[in-house]
Amino acid sequence: MIKDSKSTYIEGSSSDEFCKTWIYELDQRLGGGIPAGNTVLLVGSSGTGKTTLSMQFLMNGARNGEAGVFFTITEPLFKLTKNMEKFQFYDKKLIEKGMVNIIDLRIISDRLGLDAEKYSVEDANALLDVLKDIADELQVKRLVIDSITALCYRLQSKELIRDFIFKLGSSLAAMKCTSILTSEVPPDKLKYSQYGIEEFIADGIIYMGDIDRRGDLIRTLQIIKMRGTMHSRSKTAVSLSTAHGIELIPLLKSSR
Repeated sequence: MIKDSKSTYIEGSSSDEFCKTWIYELDQRLGGGIPAGNTVLLVGSSGTGKTTLSMQFLMNGARNGEAGVFFTITEPLFKLTKNMEKFQFYDKKLIEKGMVNIIDLRIISDRLGLDAEKYSVEDANALLDVLKDIADELQVKRLVIDSITALCYRLQSKELIRDFIFKLGSSLAAMKCTSILTSEVPPDKLKYSQYGIEEFIADGIIYMGDIDRRGDLIRTLQIIKMRGTMHSRSKTAVSLSTAHGIELIPLLKSSR
């Protein structure tokens, strides 16, 4: 079991009810963790820590006996693993044991014979079937798609994007695993998705951003919504280090 920076979690939380991130301060703000089975939209611009938090979520879960899968479409596998290997939470042994599985969706698309630039309705449905089959075969409890924005970019129209996202939401609900979908948004606009649809299939939205403080960009995190739990909605600062990965710290103390 993971030994976090605090000795206990919030009273009343349980592994059956909550899928803990094992990031103590985040679980505390979530009221015990992400409600098991929820689909969470992790939103932010480039460099805010979305991929790191997502991988930490999977690795921490694997250490506690919950298998996970990370579907990447924004980075090739060698680049993603090279970036993650610097963090102490990243454990190759968990990958070797099959507790954490990292899969490049572009390779899957090539094997399915899908168009590399644009997906048709049939292509999108085939990809959804493969995602579900992989999750079922691996018996995962945790799933990450990084990113839903890049995945939808290959679809040919807003109508197809809408249909795909709603089908994805239904598929994730049927899988009964706790899912994180990362979503890229511009840094200068307060919005929760690129296409204005993703948030409607999400049980939760976590927004990762930046604020300028005396010329320095401070990473921040805010839980916008999370069905099934009483959670904090206040903004907090994010500390990102190779030793501890993502940690949450009071916003006022972040100026040190």
